[in-house]
Amino acid sequence: MQDPNEDTEWNEILRDFGILPPKEEPRDEIEEMVLRLQKEAMVKPYEKMTLAQLKEGEDEFDEEDIKALETYREKRLQEWKALIKKQKFGELREISGNQYVNEVTNAEKDLWVIIHLYRTSIPMCLLVNQHLSLLARKFPETKFVKAIVNSCIQHYHDNCLPTIFVYKNGQIEGQFIGVIECGGINLKLEELEWKLSEVGAIQTDLEENPKKGIPDVMISSIRNTSIHDSDSSNSDNETK
Repeated sequence: MQDPNEDTEWNEILRDFGILPPKEEPRDEIEEMVLRLQKEAMVKPYEKMTLAQLKEGEDEFDEEDIKALETYREKRLQEWKALIKKQKFGELREISGNQYVNEVTNAEKDLWVIIHLYRTSIPMCLLVNQHLSLLARKFPETKFVKAIVNSCIQHYHDNCLPTIFVYKNGQIEGQFIGVIECGGINLKLEELEWKLSEVGAIQTDLEENPKKGIPDVMISSIRNTSIHDSDSSNSDNETK
C-alpha cells in the first residue's frame, strides 16, 4: 500500500482534490525545544522554588525581582500556614476531665471546639462518637474531642446524654443536651453535620436541613425536664 505522505506526483494530485489529507510536516525538534525554553523563560524562576530555595537565590534577582519575590514569598507562606491550620486536627480525640480547660475552654483564639460528653453504656453516645469521628476527618480545621462524662461532671444524669458543647474563644456557642436535641436515636451523619454548621462550628456543603427540626419549645421543655431529673437525683444521692 502506498504511503499517503510519500512525495509522489500522484499523491500531490490526490491531495489537491482532497482525496488524501495534507501531508504531515515533520516536526523540528530543535524548533520545539526553542519554543519550550522561550515559554519557560517567561515564568519567573522563583515561581518554581521552595521557600528555602527562594532564600538562597536572592542574590541573583534584580530590584524588580526582589519586590515580586517578597510578594510571592508572603503568598506562599500564607498558603503554607493555611494548609497547616486546616490539617491540624482531623480526628476525634479522647480527653479527660483535667484536660478540659486547656483543650476546650482555653483553646487557641478563634478555634471552634466540639466536645462530646458521653457514657459507653448509652448506645446513642456511641452513635454520636461514630458520626463525630467522620466529621472530624471531613472538617480538620475544627477541633473534635470527647470525654467520659464522669471525668468532667459528677452525677450527670443519663437523660442529659449525649451532651455536645460547641466552644469558641472560651464561650459556649452551642449545646445539644439529650437524645432529642442531638437528633434522636436514628440520628444520621448529615443531620448532625447540619446541626453543627448552624452553630457555625463547621462549613458544610449541604444546601438544606436533611431533617425537619423539632419545635424549640418542645426541645426546651425536654431539656428542662432532664436537668430537673438530674438535680433531683443528685439531691437524693446527697441525702443518702
